[in-house]
Amino acid sequence: MTSLRSERDGLQDTLRRLSRKRSCFLSTPELHLSTLFVLNTEGRIISTREPHGTRGPLFSLVRSTSRCAWAVRHDVPNDIALALASVAQEESPSSNLQSTPVHAHQYVSLLRSRLADRDDTKISQYAGPAFVFPDSIIQPDDVEVIEDERLLHHHFRGWRSGEIKAGRAPVMAIIKDRLPVSICFCARSSDVAAEAGLETAEAFRGRGFGTRVTAAWALAIRASGRIPLYSTFWTNTASVAVARKLGLKMYASAWSVCDRYS
Repeated sequence: MTSLRSERDGLQDTLRRLSRKRSCFLSTPELHLSTLFVLNTEGRIISTREPHGTRGPLFSLVRSTSRCAWAVRHDVPNDIALALASVAQEESPSSNLQSTPVHAHQYVSLLRSRLADRDDTKISQYAGPAFVFPDSIIQPDDVEVIEDERLLHHHFRGWRSGEIKAGRAPVMAIIKDRLPVSICFCARSSDVAAEAGLETAEAFRGRGFGTRVTAAWALAIRASGRIPLYSTFWTNTASVAVARKLGLKMYASAWSVCDRYS
């Protein structure tokens, strides 16, 4: 007769397998957008999906090799938003995800026209890859869970009281001299997926700590029934190197137009 514990362990194994399969099927441009941003019923960006979030980009386009998805911030005038959507509908998926969107100049021109009367606003462009984790991730044995922001203040800046419980958890860390020196946490988080945020104190970089805390974070996210995701900027070579070392698979690239409120 199968014990209750065996049945429970079997169910947990099944859920983990389903979570890994789901990550392959659902790692789409749409998932990337809905994990990074709070969207209203019209699909417009309300804010970034994080504690103390910002307004988010004016426009974000996410491309995979088979599809594209985009979103416009809610305070962009409707006529400009419609024009952006019209152009985005003509955007083609790309086999070269590092390439600039075909209509990048038009998106920027449309948004500059919206901001023409605001001298205090600069428009910037950001781009980078989005990755999904492989089925098999090795569990590091030297990573701990952090639940108190005060432990982070020595090596890391910007952490506010209550931020971990508000959406940054789990925070996985490597500890040296009783203090976290490398951490991976939820940069963005939803009920379906979470995006990794990774920081390593400067004096402790180049030791492989980032790879280990990121692996532990991804396993914790999977254990919660969600999909772990990882994205960065093309210019962040250290972050791209972590993705490579972990064997992450690029499923999309994101290109965004931002202003000072983003």
